Amino acid sequence: MTQDPLAHNMLPDCAHPADPELLNRLFMHGRTFNHWLPKPVDDAMLMRAWNLARLGPTSANCQPLRVLFVRSVEAKARLKACLAPGNVEKTLAAPVTALFAADTHFYDHLPRLYPHADARSWFAGDTQKTLADSTAERNSSLQAAYFMMAARALGLDCGPMSGFDAELLNQTFFPDGRFKINFICNLGHGDPQSLHPRSPRLEFEEACRII
Repeated sequence: MTQDPLAHNMLPDCAHPADPELLNRLFMHGRTFNHWLPKPVDDAMLMRAWNLARLGPTSANCQPLRVLFVRSVEAKARLKACLAPGNVEKTLAAPVTALFAADTHFYDHLPRLYPHADARSWFAGDTQKTLADSTAERNSSLQAAYFMMAARALGLDCGPMSGFDAELLNQTFFPDGRFKINFICNLGHGDPQSLHPRSPRLEFEEACRII
């Protein structure tokens, strides 16, 4: 068998520590921003973030996340009506707001995305849609987290939030009912001067067990 000459470069060397600068960008210095610098976020940056995020694993490669990027003044005005009062100002000021939604019929794509099994039948045959709905919600959440990490890696800041009228938002932006909002996330370049000290985090012993 001929070895792929790119394989060595594609696979990480687990013996080497991760890049400290990247870890800082993703985690240590990664914060939830509510105030934004007047710097635009262009289409190319959003596409780069998606092209990284889509590589993350999902169950049966189902990929249920659908993202609507709200950037225009007209679209922001429509979104404003769906927001809790405390989320209006920061969302209108953000260069872009990502609406992270789940495709409730994601399984229609499985013949292409997971061709080595009849995976579509696992979900399409569930008349109550309990398996499909839980799979869509769980994996769209996972993919949205991938997207935020990709955005941070590329130099963007994120402001994920709930605090919106999900029914109104779905009616406004996804009226055919196939996509269902999961959560929303402001994207841009955050104002570091606006940050307060990081709130406490649970210690390993408080949140984790090894059995």
